[in-house]
Amino acid sequence: MKKKQEQPTRNYQSSDYGKEDFTSQGLATTHEQVNDTLTEGTFDAKIDKVDENGQLISHQGEAIKKGKKRD
Repeated sequence: MKKKQEQPTRNYQSSDYGKEDFTSQGLATTHEQVNDTLTEGTFDAKIDKVDENGQLISHQGEAIKKGKKRD
């Protein structure tokens, strides 16, 4: 029988980036992914063009491809 794992009972804290325990690393990674998702998109659903260093080149980026609609 597998041992039941406890679920984390706390929220992300900025200090999680420097910690090495499993929960802190998971919260820091999830926070980074959510932050990237919220900040990289634009209202017109285009991805900004950036150079190899991540610096903005243009807001006239590539349109985000949308999946098929479900019936």
